Amino acid sequence: MNLRRLLARSISEMVAGVSWMRGPADGLRVLMYHAIGTPALGDTLGLFSLKPDRFKQHMTLLAGWKQGRVVEFDGTALSGSGCRVAITFDDGYLDNLEVAAPILTELGLPFTVFVTSEFVRSGKAGFLSPSALRALAALPGARIGAHGANHVDLTQCDDGALRSELSSSRQYLEDLLGSEVRTLAYPYGAVDCRVRDAALAEGYRLGACSRAGVNRPERDPMLLVRTEIVAFDGERVFAQKLHGDWDWYRWRKQDPASS
Repeated sequence: MNLRRLLARSISEMVAGVSWMRGPADGLRVLMYHAIGTPALGDTLGLFSLKPDRFKQHMTLLAGWKQGRVVEFDGTALSGSGCRVAITFDDGYLDNLEVAAPILTELGLPFTVFVTSEFVRSGKAGFLSPSALRALAALPGARIGAHGANHVDLTQCDDGALRSELSSSRQYLEDLLGSEVRTLAYPYGAVDCRVRDAALAEGYRLGACSRAGVNRPERDPMLLVRTEIVAFDGERVFAQKLHGDWDWYRWRKQDPASS
């Protein structure tokens, strides 16, 4: 564990030490995973690929958690009271079908996989193929969202390229699956108000970035924040993240709602 992560864990332990008497933060908490058991794209530090046993540990804890409830990542999840938790995966790894999905379906937990459409179309190694994506989408509790066409930073695209990234990704997934795709996770969490407006114009209704925190009803549904889960997160840290003890981490990134 590097010094930066050790410092972050120390701060979160202090937060947990003074917040243990209150319940978890109210609102919609969206968990962000990537790969489960195989290498993640460009992950030189090994942060974004969880061992299957650790992922199962997380999901078993979540399934038995008495302080909140697991919900689908959809528009209704923003309303209501108490803590609601949605499970999401970025990029569209094959292991989401082969490793994560059996654990989630056994526990009865709904989840959403945000898919990079060109990885599917081109048959990129380690990612869902068209047939695997259809099999995943057919599972109970599974939902498919878009993650752009080519996994590029959308804030760096000109207007034409931005529209193409957003529209071609959604259209390909809808044609392949025969169902609407209205949710989006911005690649690299990169979004500003221009990207947000373009996504809304292209038909998306929920958008997720990678800023930390919990979403309350007044949060812009196209700029939902998420709680990043990484390979080093054991049961204690996972429980702290569910509780909100790591939400201070949001200050390392500007809120895209203010951009």
